[in-house]
Amino acid sequence: MADIQWHIVQAEFPSDCNVIVGQSHFIKTAEDLYEVMATSAPGMEFGVAFCEASGDCKIRYEGNNQEMVDLAVRNARAIACGHTFFIILRKAYPLNVLDRIKNCQEVCRVFAATANPLQIIVAQTEQGRGIAGVIDGFPPAGVETAEDIEARRDLLNRIIGYKR
Repeated sequence: MADIQWHIVQAEFPSDCNVIVGQSHFIKTAEDLYEVMATSAPGMEFGVAFCEASGDCKIRYEGNNQEMVDLAVRNARAIACGHTFFIILRKAYPLNVLDRIKNCQEVCRVFAATANPLQIIVAQTEQGRGIAGVIDGFPPAGVETAEDIEARRDLLNRIIGYKR
């Protein structure tokens, strides 16, 4: 039986950004995720990094904003897990792109899409590293009250612009 070492890697991204972390399977992932992002939300800034798991085993990257690209590459390098990707985005929300990302033919799964602090649980064996799971944000602090419901709906309707 193989020995497993466990690591917790803190994702790094600015407070005005969101991160999407997933698993994919093909060298063309970076290009296809770029296409998804570039055609999903006008004005969005983003960077994509993909950890290739065979051949050259390079971190492949794309994006329309160098800061976002650099952040995606830094996060991909920190987890160093084969066939995983990071997307860092600003001026849009994951819900603007998530369905299209999940429908991208190379994407196997999405582990997280969040603006919360994010920890990635990484398992390491003699072969390599893989994402075992994520810790997204914080535990619940209670059950919402009627006032909390009203505040949530107000946030969605008036502040963010979603209709109920």
